[in-house]
Amino acid sequence: MIPTGASINTQNTQPIEQPSQTWRLDFNRGRVTGTIDGLDAVRQAVSKIVQTERFRYLIYDADYGIELDGLIGWDPVFVQSELRRRITEALTQDDRVYSVTDYQIDIAGDTATVRFTVVSSFGSFQEEVTTRV
Repeated sequence: MIPTGASINTQNTQPIEQPSQTWRLDFNRGRVTGTIDGLDAVRQAVSKIVQTERFRYLIYDADYGIELDGLIGWDPVFVQSELRRRITEALTQDDRVYSVTDYQIDIAGDTATVRFTVVSSFGSFQEEVTTRV
C-alpha cells in the first residue's frame, strides 16, 4: 500500500557530481595497476568506449559502446558522416564528455582512421580510432 499525504522535500536538494576515480587498466599487461582520476580517467573511459562494440556484450547496458561493425562495405561519404555521428553519440553518453570536435577522417581501402578532440569537464585531449569499413 502506498501512503497518502506524504511528500518529498526537493527544495533543499542539490545535484552532486559523481567522482571520476576508477581503476587504471594496463591493457598491455592485462592488469589493474592502481587508480586514476580526472582527465586520465576520462581518457581511459573514451578508449574503452571506442574499443567496445555496442550491444555485443551483455555486461554493458544499451548506451555503452560504439556501433562500427555496421559501416563495413558502405560508400566512403556515408561512412565519414556516420563515423562523426556515431563517435559523438557514443562518447557523449559519459557525462564528463561535453563534446567531440576537430574530426579528421582518412579512408584508405577498407580502413578508416579517425582523429578527433574530446572536450571534457577535466580538459581536452586528442584520440584516434581505426576501424574496418
